[in-house]
Amino acid sequence: MIERPAAGERAVIVQLDFGQLDLEDQLEEVRLLAESAGGVVVAEVGGRRQSPDPKTFAGKGKVDEIEAMIAATSADLVIFNHDLSPAQQRNLERALRCRVIDRTSLILDIFALRASSAEGKLQVELAQLEHLSTRLVRGWTHLERQRGGIGMRGPGEKQLETDRRLLGNRVKLLKERLNKLSRQRGVQRKARKRGDVLSVSLVGYTNAGKSTLFNALTHAGVYAADKLFATLDTTSRKLWIEGAGNIVISDTVGFIRNLPHSLVDAFHATLEAATDADILLHVVDSASHARDEQMIEVNKVLQEIGADAVRQVIAWNKIDLTDASPGVERDEYGNIARVRVSARSGEGLDLLRESLAEYARAKAQARQKALAEAEKQAQYDYIN
Repeated sequence: MIERPAAGERAVIVQLDFGQLDLEDQLEEVRLLAESAGGVVVAEVGGRRQSPDPKTFAGKGKVDEIEAMIAATSADLVIFNHDLSPAQQRNLERALRCRVIDRTSLILDIFALRASSAEGKLQVELAQLEHLSTRLVRGWTHLERQRGGIGMRGPGEKQLETDRRLLGNRVKLLKERLNKLSRQRGVQRKARKRGDVLSVSLVGYTNAGKSTLFNALTHAGVYAADKLFATLDTTSRKLWIEGAGNIVISDTVGFIRNLPHSLVDAFHATLEAATDADILLHVVDSASHARDEQMIEVNKVLQEIGADAVRQVIAWNKIDLTDASPGVERDEYGNIARVRVSARSGEGLDLLRESLAEYARAKAQARQKALAEAEKQAQYDYIN
């Protein structure tokens, strides 16, 4: 097992401006990502460019500035909050004589750190291997991988030394195991649907408070922390609501902007909880000034996994940090569209439970109507 340096690795963050409107939000996000991976941000390097440099992404002058910053801060690695090509990454590592990782590698590393279940570990390894398949030749193989560090977890140096054929075999095996687990999940979901229980899946941007809300509703004791991607494994619990009976509620992995496609593909079995749900409870951090952009990013991923057609109810969370009061908002058809709550203080949770109960009763009524119509049709067919 790879061990992380006790003091945390010293990281220089690079965030270049290519005309983005939300540059400060992206910078704050990469700071949180680095800290969630166990790093200590010692410096930040910015700069404006029209387009990435083909060789080093940042250009010679900016690379020299980064090198000077590494020397001044005794940094262990450089984190680009951008996606680097394999060639750009190798060129940067040679020029800086320091380990360089990009945004995708950083997110994959956090997933490797957080994965606890057997399925979660398989999913993370699959995503890592598919990402590494284009990066089998490194410019920094002389560095000690065994000492651990951000971007260094996972398959390890031994895997990097294997040829593409062996790597392909491993990827195939992982996909077969995940497909088997996916089929098992499918059987469980069908059993729940036969019981006609309302299925609710919590989705949202990472760190929006999904797990805290899940625990507040179900008392499940799921791990919740003020960290990005604190939850990776889907957890489902039954929730009894007065006047509606049981519903099944599931907590899922959080989304983030530019979520690596390899992760979306690898976690498809986990994310199926969202595609098969009756209701998506979209948890939003109402205290974040980037909440609108975060909602857009979540909906992008939902569209990518085929869950964009599932009805959404917005859980406008963290109202204890704003001036908002608990409440329910309906759309033009009278359906509940948004519930203002605080998972931490408990404000508005009674309104959320009643909102879910309303949808549960509507589903039960629709099912009873469908059964009555089916029975009526059967009688008509029998007579005729």
